[in-house]
Parts: sequence; C-alpha cells; structure tokens
Amino acid sequence: MIWSFEARSLLPSLLACAAALPLPARAEPVPQWEFGIGSFAASLPDYRGSNESRAYVYPFPYLVYRGDQLRVDRQGARAVLLESQRTEVDFSLSGTPPVDSSKNQARQGMSNLDPTVEFGPQLILNLARDRENEYRMDLRFPVRAVIATNLRHAHDAGYTFYPHLNLNLRSELFGGRWNVGFQTGPLFATHRYHQYFYGVDPQFATPQRPAYEARGGYSGALVLGSLSRRIGKVWFGGFVRYDTLRGAVFEDSPLIRRDYSLMAGVSIAYVFAESDRKVEMKGAAP
Repeated sequence: MIWSFEARSLLPSLLACAAALPLPARAEPVPQWEFGIGSFAASLPDYRGSNESRAYVYPFPYLVYRGDQLRVDRQGARAVLLESQRTEVDFSLSGTPPVDSSKNQARQGMSNLDPTVEFGPQLILNLARDRENEYRMDLRFPVRAVIATNLRHAHDAGYTFYPHLNLNLRSELFGGRWNVGFQTGPLFATHRYHQYFYGVDPQFATPQRPAYEARGGYSGALVLGSLSRRIGKVWFGGFVRYDTLRGAVFEDSPLIRRDYSLMAGVSIAYVFAESDRKVEMKGAAP
C-alpha cells in the first residue's frame, strides 16, 4: 500500500492509489515485505464542496508488509482482529491534512482546520472472488473516531461511517496486465464532524456567510476508480474520484460553494528492497 492520509483530501487520493496496488498472481508466494520511495501528484479541492482546488506534489514511502495480524497492503494499514474465508474484522487508520483558511475565499477570517486522525474497526464481507481470474468484490463497513490535532492540542471531531462496495481485479489494458479498482458508497458522519468542516460559529459570521449549525447524518456519496501496474522495480498508478453532496445534511452550509467535488492524481514509486522470505496471501484475497 501507499502509507497515506485519507483526505479532503490526500486521503481519498492516496488511498485510491493504495487500493490499486498489485494483486498477487493467483496463489503464488509473495515477499513478506517490500519497501520503496515514490512521488504523488494530484489536483484536489480544499475540502468536499469547495470551489477552490490546488495542485499537490508529495513524496511518500511505498510500504507493503504481510504479517499474520499486522498488515500494510492494498487495503491500507491495519491490525487484523478476526479473519475467515468470507469475513474479516480489522482496525484501520486514516486522516485528513490541514486547511489554511486564509487561502480559501469561503473560509476567510475563520480558524484553520487542523489535520485529523481517524481510527476504528472495519467489517469486510467478501461477496465474490476468483483466484483464477483474479478479482475480488467486498462490502466494507468502516466506523472511525476522528481526532483533530496540530500536535500542540487535540479535540474530538466526531465519527464517520462509510459503507461501500469495493471491487479489485486484473485486466488486460493498453497491452499489459493492470490492476483496476472501483469503489462506491454513501458517507455518514456525526454532528461534531460536520460542524468541524461546515459549521460557522457566530463570531465568524458575516453578511455573506451567516452563522450555521451543521447536523449529523448523510454526507453525500462517492465513486472512485483507480488503475496501477508494476513493471520490474517501478510501480505507477492513478485515480479519479467524484463526490456528490446533493442531499447532504450540510448542503445549505454557506461554506458549500459546489455540490460536487472532483479529485484526480497520479503516483510513481521505485521498489528498491524486499524480503527474501516468501509468504502466502492471507484470507480471501485473490
């Protein structure tokens, strides 16, 4: 996987690339760990619903670790708590980067948004898989607590819930064997989470930006597609993500300037080390 923050974000973006990490060729043994270095470039909105976007270029470590309980792979960084052929429960982490309000017109004069860290359990139900043709379809139910922190202070920023369908497969495209990922589902979050990103406290209200109290509930939905391939020691991939905020409980927030968000990015990494020890892929993964 690509060690990353899930973001306004860099997180959907880096996770999108993480979701497209190579599928092992059927049941062949694979290195227990792989390590490399790469670069990630993307165009991202300041936050979901913002009409201002920015270009980002970041280095990142390319890390894969396939342990019995601790795994860092195409599904993210997680501790596996329970696993069977069709069901898995793990513990995962994600987060969002900071937002500088002085650089966003809708948030001018408001406090900056601190980075967030999200953590919690995830139930994975395998719906279909085929090792011979190399595809897997899951339903995933991650629930995460959110902490906003700048390392000097921290506070509770609510909870998120993202039930979604996840499909991974290998496909013959552009003359090569590519890893394709597809993900879609609705987003939900608590009042505290929505208030953190979309609320306007009275002291920040203006004639153009009235005070606003966000409610908990539906946060919109997303569709995400990703594509990647590894050739020798070089891995590269890309993603496109579309979010719709239509019907979201905070859709009438004055900070919402657009009822959709579009994100896209590409990554390239060089894998310069891997373990001599080979392991079989765990669980129901193809």
